[in-house]
Order: sequence, then C-alpha cells, then structure tokens
Amino acid sequence: MQATPDPSIVRIDGPWTHRDVSANGIRLHVAELGEGPMVLLLHGFAEFWWTWHHQLTALADAGFRAVAVDLRGYGDSDKPPRGYDAWTLAGDVGGLIKSLGARKAHLVGHAWGGMLAWTVGALHPRLVSSVSVLGGAHPLALRRAVRRPGQLRASGHLFRFQVPMAPEKWLVKDDAIAVEELFRSWSGPQWTNTPDFADTVRAFRQAMLVPGVPHSALEYYRWAFRAQFRGEGRRFSEALRGRFAPRVLQLHGEEDRCVLPDTAAASRRWAPDARLDRWPGIGHFPHLEAPERTSAALLDFFRILEA
Repeated sequence: MQATPDPSIVRIDGPWTHRDVSANGIRLHVAELGEGPMVLLLHGFAEFWWTWHHQLTALADAGFRAVAVDLRGYGDSDKPPRGYDAWTLAGDVGGLIKSLGARKAHLVGHAWGGMLAWTVGALHPRLVSSVSVLGGAHPLALRRAVRRPGQLRASGHLFRFQVPMAPEKWLVKDDAIAVEELFRSWSGPQWTNTPDFADTVRAFRQAMLVPGVPHSALEYYRWAFRAQFRGEGRRFSEALRGRFAPRVLQLHGEEDRCVLPDTAAASRRWAPDARLDRWPGIGHFPHLEAPERTSAALLDFFRILEA
C-alpha cells in the first residue's frame, strides 16, 4: 500500500461524475449521478464519498440526483487547519446545496455524517427536505447517552482521540491498519468475513493515508468533546433543542457497537415522528453491510415524501 497517496486516488472511476464545488469558502469534491430531486450523502469517520457507491447508482436509477461529498478534511476536499466545529460544517453542507443549484436536498448521513445531517436540519431547515441517519444519533441524544456505562464504553475512542499527535500516528501506523480494526469491531459478523469487507476497508485505509486526513478526521471529535466545556457548546445545544422540522428516517443495526441502538432510539425526543428501523445482524454500517436493503428503505421514504 502506498505510504502517502495523492488525494486524487479517491476519485474512483464509475458511472458518476467527479466535480469540485466551492462552498462556504472551501473546495469540496463530490461524485454525482442522476437527475431529479437531490439526495446529498454525508459519510462518517474514516470514510470518504465512496462509502455511498451502492446508493449512488440505486438512487440515480430511481430518478434522483445523488451527490456524495468528501466532507471538509477528507478525500480530495480541502483540508484547512480550522473549521471542524458543527456551525462551520453545517455551513459547508448548506453552501454545497446552494452551489449545486438546488433549492433543498434530502440529507443522508452515516454516523458523523448523520449528526451533521441532524445539525443542518436544525440550523438550515429551509434547505432540507428530509434527514436519514444510518448508524448515528441526534447529537444531544449521544451527548446524554455518553454518561451511561454502555455508551461510555462504546465511545472510548472519543476520549482516546483527545490527546495531541498520538492518535494521528496511530491512525496511519502500518498502512492505517487501525481503520480496519475499527471497522471490524463495529461491523456485524456477517459482513466481516466476506471479500467485500476486505476490498472496502482497503479503500478506506488508503484514503486515511492521504496527507492531512488523519488530523482533520480527529478534529471533528476534538471539537465535539471540548465544546461541552465552552460557551459554543451550550449555544449549539440550545440551537438543537427546538422541535425538528424535517421528516426523519433512522436505519440502525442491532449489532452496532459504536452507537448503541438504544442511543439511536433516544433521538426521538427531538423528532417524535421519526421512523426508526432496527435491523438484526447488522452493525454500524448498514449502507455497506446491507446495501440493497438500505437503498430500498431510502427510496421508499423519499417516494412517500415526493408523492
């Protein structure tokens, strides 16, 4: 595996089109496919846009404009030293929707991308048609759950990532083997023993080795933790406490050992009308472990809203 790959290695060929889009003062790389109502796909930690390659084709085939983005600091998007707070990240997504020429978009997010989708829906509701969250929870639900022993243990990496420099070195050691270890520990057992798992984590390991990505990826966690002790964290909590306007779909694996199913279910406190599907045998990555089922669930949800 290449030690320091060029960022362009994430521009994996396929039926999609790769584009660079200016939004919120930075350049974001996207892969786009299809025409119709826009679905914006937001990846999670240690991933990049390609985590949605199954959904890109399924959504486009069904008459949607599917756009998967490399979030700030990931893949072939810009990696500035700052801007990993929730306010700025939500501004990235809102700016991207407008830069792509859409009035609004269905947001689909995995884990961190899911929390970002919740945030954009709360801060910029006029830009959001709906929010779908996979393997994630409402930010305030996760904040409360971390105080309980089960989710506290599951979130051990959150605290490990707070120290300077050492986590970056850990992430890239031995060609980013830590990425594979995290994926294996968080995934359902049915997927980890397949060739698809090996191919998938190989791509994510290589993407983590792109210069700047390890530090940027960890900055998401560092802001989330440190903000709890600062005024900006209190302001963020207040901004998310109101009634959530967009319609919400949650897809969650019963075997998720990163964001526990009960933590995801607690999100209904802020979106009482949310639909929550809990899938036995599936772990933290429904879109990768059960791609066809995930795409079908998303399409059923979008079709009801678009009818």
